[in-house]
Amino acid sequence: MLTCKDFLSGLNAFLDEETDSLLRAQLEKHINECPNCWVVVDTCKKTMKVFKGMEPQAIPTEVEDRLMQALRRKMAARRCGEA
Repeated sequence: MLTCKDFLSGLNAFLDEETDSLLRAQLEKHINECPNCWVVVDTCKKTMKVFKGMEPQAIPTEVEDRLMQALRRKMAARRCGEA
């Protein structure tokens, strides 16, 4: 039986339809039995529909800079934690 954590780790592959048929059946069973995970999938599918077909938008330079700084800090913290 899959846990919610297992489900979430396979969510991207599930949404991209890249799972094998056995795993897909297990994930679908979990979704049908778990209202929280059903909401996650439903929300993701709706979000994907909204953004499909939209033109890419440039990220403002200051936003990109802040994002990259945050990612560098996060990566550095992980490296320190792994040592």
